Amino acid sequence: MNSNDATHTADVLIEALPYIQRYTNKTIVIKYGGNAMVDEHLKHNFARDVVLMKHVGINPVVVHGGGPQIGHLLERLGMESRFINGMRVTDTATMDVVEMVLGGLVNKEIVNLINQQGGRAVGLTGKDGGMIRATKLKHRNLAPEETNGLPDLGQVGEVSTIDPAVVNMLDTGNFIPVIAPIGVGDDGSAYNINADLVAGKIAAILGADKLILLTNTSGVMDSEGALLNVLSADDVNTLISNGTIHGGMLPKIECALDAVNSGVKTATIMDGRIEHAVLMELFTDQGVGTQIRG
Repeated sequence: MNSNDATHTADVLIEALPYIQRYTNKTIVIKYGGNAMVDEHLKHNFARDVVLMKHVGINPVVVHGGGPQIGHLLERLGMESRFINGMRVTDTATMDVVEMVLGGLVNKEIVNLINQQGGRAVGLTGKDGGMIRATKLKHRNLAPEETNGLPDLGQVGEVSTIDPAVVNMLDTGNFIPVIAPIGVGDDGSAYNINADLVAGKIAAILGADKLILLTNTSGVMDSEGALLNVLSADDVNTLISNGTIHGGMLPKIECALDAVNSGVKTATIMDGRIEHAVLMELFTDQGVGTQIRG
């Protein structure tokens, strides 16, 4: 390494120092999805980022999705994937596949990647320790008589309550929780829950300092297509009402807004296709993506 490279490295570390100090002993919840979950290079980078966070005293909690992986296995099994308003119709047979993929294949791959990088990850679903209690997702903003003609989504759920005891125990034991978004109902039935929603609820219950949502977009754009770096809750409400935030960004922004309104200090929607995006968001002055503040 020449002197210029060494100086640059020192500058990077010095820039990171106040952020490391700020986040020491704090909880950061990361929703892991999109290209970051399927690109081999990005997967290994993400695992290294999470291990580094733990080693400098931060408590990362990873909540992951797995929609494309579920779709691929359903296709291999000759089963149809059906969606209504972006939500997967989940009958009993499909739920079995969802549990196999989210709680098994995907979850354990993430755990293994983190452990290969020197971390100590433990895979969980919401069934473990009764962590995520769920109820069947109901059609929103409709009277009961108006839902009669709408298709049943099956075992698609929403979070009822979260018991953080298992996550807290793992954090204090220097482990990294990796959580699949599967909830359990009062009757023991499994429910498939949106991973963004689970990440936001867990961040709120844990009193997390930050929620990070990894996506395949740069963040929230204005009407001209320029990235909006920082938004307040009021800014977000205005952008929703005037139609600037719409479509697939709405569920993510509503999740972030719900988290900051529930006590999480900041929520960031950012591009998981950028190498080491999580570290850049946490430890640099500029950050990455769109940050929402309460």
